[in-house]
Amino acid sequence: MPASRLSVVVTRRLPEPVETRMTELFDVRLRETDDKMTREELAEAMATCDVLVPTITDQIDAGLIAKAGERLKLIASYGSGFDHIDVATARSRGILVSNTPGVVTEDTADMTLALILAVTRRIPEGLAAMQAGEWQGWAPTAFLGGRLGGRRLGILGMGRIGQAVARRARAFGMQVHYHNRRRLRPEIEAELEATYWDSLDQMIARMDVLTVNCPHTPSTFHLLNARRLKLLKPSAVVVNTSRGEVIDENALTRGLKAREIAGAGLDVYEHGTDVNPELRSLPNVVLLPHMGSATLEGRIEMGEKVIINIKTFADGHRPPDQVVPAML
Repeated sequence: MPASRLSVVVTRRLPEPVETRMTELFDVRLRETDDKMTREELAEAMATCDVLVPTITDQIDAGLIAKAGERLKLIASYGSGFDHIDVATARSRGILVSNTPGVVTEDTADMTLALILAVTRRIPEGLAAMQAGEWQGWAPTAFLGGRLGGRRLGILGMGRIGQAVARRARAFGMQVHYHNRRRLRPEIEAELEATYWDSLDQMIARMDVLTVNCPHTPSTFHLLNARRLKLLKPSAVVVNTSRGEVIDENALTRGLKAREIAGAGLDVYEHGTDVNPELRSLPNVVLLPHMGSATLEGRIEMGEKVIINIKTFADGHRPPDQVVPAML
């Protein structure tokens, strides 16, 4: 199928260089505004296009896939996550799914360290005092936070992003620990100076900072549940730049309110934009609007990966970033 004849529908506004290149290559329908497509709009697009380019805000479930037209053969998702797509149902309908892995690694790792620093050094509290005009000058006991050097960092999920976080943490003098489905190769462990814990419970109980860097799958849903959160030291900090569903948000909120957990830095939430309102008012919590991968460079690279996946598919080959069952 010639690439020039492919009908491509993009569900959200993308960076201008990406949209321009797609217009050059495909018969593309771009989004006029940056609001989410309704379910009806998604169904209409899937009924008429060859390739759908959704984002993580688009829930492509079995019901929508069942209504897809015979033309739809590729869902080229703009983003590294794919838990918003029913991949198994898509495969059963002969629809390939691709994503954009690896692009957001460095940007997300940067944001993870930023949140660790923000919480442990109480940066938002200082910023709020300055903006309110309340600062009365330096004082020996004002805004006392904690030093990162020497703290134990527990990384939950040691893939690309987890390893990038580990490298940054070592530069700050932190002791790196991790729990992962599979233990890293010895040479990678040695490079990162990372200690592996087979038992997540035992690791959690000993960490000063716990950062979530694993995907959302059925096996990781509420991996940090109420029981495990109670294992944390009262001085511990939790950071999540991965997927909100990995943490029981209500249980985390209760622990933070009771000061059973010292603080949290969150960029993702269990129910998307429906954030637990009690989290917003806690002084020991830093909340960001899912901006861990929000760099212009990263967004353009994501678009380039989408284009490569579509072009490779159009040329009759498997997209290089196809999501396969082993990844689910």
